[in-house]
Amino acid sequence: MKILIAPDSFKGSLSALEVADNIEKGILRVDEDIEIIKIPMADGGEGTLQSLVDSHAGEIIEKKVTGPLGNKINSYFGFLNNSKTGVIEMALASGLPLIPKNKLNPMKTTTYGTGELIKAALDKGAEELIIGIGGSATNDAGVGMAQALGAEFKDENGNEISFGGGELGKIKNIDISNLDSRLKNVKIRAACDVSNKLYGPNGAAYVYGPQKGADEEMVKTLDDNLKHFAEILKEQLNIDIQNVRGSGAAGGLGAGLVAFLDAELESGIEIVLDEANLAKKMKNVDLVITGEGRLDGQTINGKTPIGVARVAKKENIPVIAISAIFGEGIEKVTSSGIDAVFNMLQNLNFSIENDTEKWLQFVSEQITRLIKLKIDN
Repeated sequence: MKILIAPDSFKGSLSALEVADNIEKGILRVDEDIEIIKIPMADGGEGTLQSLVDSHAGEIIEKKVTGPLGNKINSYFGFLNNSKTGVIEMALASGLPLIPKNKLNPMKTTTYGTGELIKAALDKGAEELIIGIGGSATNDAGVGMAQALGAEFKDENGNEISFGGGELGKIKNIDISNLDSRLKNVKIRAACDVSNKLYGPNGAAYVYGPQKGADEEMVKTLDDNLKHFAEILKEQLNIDIQNVRGSGAAGGLGAGLVAFLDAELESGIEIVLDEANLAKKMKNVDLVITGEGRLDGQTINGKTPIGVARVAKKENIPVIAISAIFGEGIEKVTSSGIDAVFNMLQNLNFSIENDTEKWLQFVSEQITRLIKLKIDN
């Protein structure tokens, strides 16, 4: 028997590779002769960097960058040596977790540090970049990112604007003549799973601004500034960004990546499936086991288990998913390509922080026992 294990991380507990390792241990308790293939997965959000580094035997490279509030912070990016691909999670340089709640302010926060990570990956020799753009604390349309890479945004007095979404309304001139020339030869794929436009009722400011600390007045200012930025971009660089699907992602970083780096905005799970070459690795597999920390109705919206199941079903391979807990709408999961689901709530004292390895191994063992019963009988 040949089993392919392709889970996401169990957030707050185990990385995707650690999840796969523990599932493997449970299986091998029952039958040491079962062939196992482990492929750590992610959906483009938190954990994507680690997943790709683990699955490609890549490396983590530390880098001090400018944080969202302008202070220096310790960050890092991934590098996949075989394909010369840099992997960046913008949240590690410009994300919400980097700011105390009482200091959240999208009028001030910047993506400059994300640009510094991109530059560091280019310095390392990256010929392709994968950028996860979830979890942003910013609303600057990627202007800070572009500044870090050499672009200039001047006000009416010819001075460079400062950091933050509150500054975009001051832009009178955009100059990209000094943008890092290496970007022209690099393929850039941005993991983007939202369709929001840059500005307007469904834009970056109105939809995501409040969770980043914006009050009602700030939201209106931020939205007006994003509209002004889009108009200057169209007028001076002939780039019409407003109707690009996902341009409002990550406080408009989606727009900045497309406009200044010619990036492609793609589904996060599709990027990871492609990079992992999952379809090829499915050949001659008898069973696929996937999973994530919580399986619920949201799982069907581009999450890892459904992405993995979609590939498996093309090869008519059965799929089992394991999670720590089930949530509302779990029944939708088994109608979307997954054949059976199991969770780890084996006792009332279960803790995802402390007991995940134990019960993950236990559930995997029970799944294997069921399979062996069917085969042996």
